[in-house]
Amino acid sequence: MAQQFRIFQYPTIIAMQTPDQESSSLIQLAEEIKIWGADFGFQQVGITDIHLAEHEQHLAEWLAKGLHGDLNYMAQHGTKRSHPEELLPGTLRVISVRLDYLTTAPRTTEHQQQGENAAISRYAMGRDYHKMMRKRLAKLAEKIDTRANQHGCRAFVDSAPVLERALAEKSGLGWIGKNTMLLNRKAGSYFFLGEIFTNLALPIDHPESTNNCGSCTACLYACPTQAFVEPYVLDARKCISYLTIELKGSIPEHLRAPIGNRIFGCDDCQTVCPWNRFAQFSEEDDFKPRHGLDTAQLLELLNWSEEEFLDKTAGSAIRRAGYQGWLRNIAVALGNAATSRDIIDALENRLTDSSEMVREHITWALERQRGS
Repeated sequence: MAQQFRIFQYPTIIAMQTPDQESSSLIQLAEEIKIWGADFGFQQVGITDIHLAEHEQHLAEWLAKGLHGDLNYMAQHGTKRSHPEELLPGTLRVISVRLDYLTTAPRTTEHQQQGENAAISRYAMGRDYHKMMRKRLAKLAEKIDTRANQHGCRAFVDSAPVLERALAEKSGLGWIGKNTMLLNRKAGSYFFLGEIFTNLALPIDHPESTNNCGSCTACLYACPTQAFVEPYVLDARKCISYLTIELKGSIPEHLRAPIGNRIFGCDDCQTVCPWNRFAQFSEEDDFKPRHGLDTAQLLELLNWSEEEFLDKTAGSAIRRAGYQGWLRNIAVALGNAATSRDIIDALENRLTDSSEMVREHITWALERQRGS
């Protein structure tokens, strides 16, 4: 994804204070930052240092095993991902924020099964969060700037090589669970993360003292494609979110049936997580389902023209899959649905106006529908 950020740089003034005055000012500023974060709509704000040696090793091992698949950007940028000071020279602290996105009750895993209804990951049903969240982070950075008079920073929202979950964990926003998601005791995992890199030596927050997953393995066994190699280790090549969003070519045939009716992402490992009993509902209008995507039927979506797709996914994360990827995913889901003459007719009609990749998946779906 293209890097998008704002830069703020101002002359040093805090440095003119005595050490005690400077320390007191930074403690007060850290407290104010959390208040301002709440004012801008963030549910939680935490501050941490930039030392990520343990997470750097974990990333290196994951990449060495090839578990990132075609996510080539994860292997790029050298050590910038685990060294914030390389990404933005002078960085001393990272301010992490949490923004809850759940606006309706999570669906049960039974909904993410074979059927003619379309299953779309909850975060993607509303507007794409990046632009809105980035604007709020920029405003928070400006507020800090006005107060500090010494601030070189960048605001990130999934837009650069940043280990956001590791930084959020260190800043006390939660812990990385066995499903590799950041979990929070009071908010589950249905939330977005964003960061501000700063050169201010702010006091840091403490992470959770223990990992609160305990002996629970619900997320590992709920994964339809068994994408977890072991607790805390995900094989992205098997993950349905990767297969339906990031993968641009053909979905491996042995993984098509387990995908069920999931056409963009997958929430199963979150849905079964006991901590999501405490997930907080958001009042953000941007995150509410649009264009009936929470109740859409597969045949209805298959009939979207490319123009309709572009119109109805404007400002949506679904655009990331692209129109051909969208049709590919729907074809697979229809192949997993109960046999229906309507489905067979709709798939046959699509054979003549689809790309070679989509035709491959339609042909597979028709074979499934016909029982051949």
